Amino acid sequence: MSSSEIPRLLRFRAGDKVADIDPRATPGFDGDKSDGAERQSERSTRLAELQELLYANHRARDDHRSVLLVLQGMDAAGKGGIVKHVVGAVNPMGVRYTAFGKPTEEELAHHYLWRIRKALPPAGHIGVFDRSHYEDVLVVRVHDLVPPEEWEPRYDEINAFERELVDGGMTLVKVAMFISLDEQKEQLLERLDDPTKHWKYNSGDVDERRLWPKYQEVYQAMLDRTSTDFAPWHVVPSDRRWYSRLAITELLIEALKRLDLSWPPADFDIETERRRLMES
Repeated sequence: MSSSEIPRLLRFRAGDKVADIDPRATPGFDGDKSDGAERQSERSTRLAELQELLYANHRARDDHRSVLLVLQGMDAAGKGGIVKHVVGAVNPMGVRYTAFGKPTEEELAHHYLWRIRKALPPAGHIGVFDRSHYEDVLVVRVHDLVPPEEWEPRYDEINAFERELVDGGMTLVKVAMFISLDEQKEQLLERLDDPTKHWKYNSGDVDERRLWPKYQEVYQAMLDRTSTDFAPWHVVPSDRRWYSRLAITELLIEALKRLDLSWPPADFDIETERRRLMES
């Protein structure tokens, strides 16, 4: 089963509606879960190779480029699973992971992008944001944490910020993960039924479920206002976790392939080093 069409099919386009998203869909892949697992294994190997190329080019050629994976979605959409099963397939030496929670007092004392800048991946790395700067045009709107005159300019600020990152050599892979309310309920019930997952349960998630119409509105605005040619959004149906993992693997592979990386050549005489090694 091919999955190379997934990135094209998932790219958000002007006019696309959040209300029309089918969270159980598997765009670009017509196999089942077992087919997906087989394909995931193959593509994880390819992702790991490309990530090593990125890291090697920075170390050997001082290549300043990097990749940033931005994961946005309601709780239980599977962001943690992406980190574990997708990003976990590559060498952790070349990964910088950050989970953004409620801002600390120190963070609130600064501009909302301050903590984001601090967490950006260094050259040669894949960065992963579990939630991100987009919380400041999502949660703040849903809960009226700041007035409209404060959150409204942030869309343009975020676009300018991301333009700066791209101009500096960073590739952004922005993923909006959409899970159905029914599937989210099942995931949250699973946390209640499993003592090893009680620590993951947050009673506030039940309250957030009641706000889903408002979340649809603000997610729509986020996609409409911040999906750009240089940093487009991709919308990933996430009820079928095996699919969302495969889809995001494909998005990362595509991003890394576009960097057109090659293995750095040896900066020493191979035969001389072979002889010295054999004689040592």
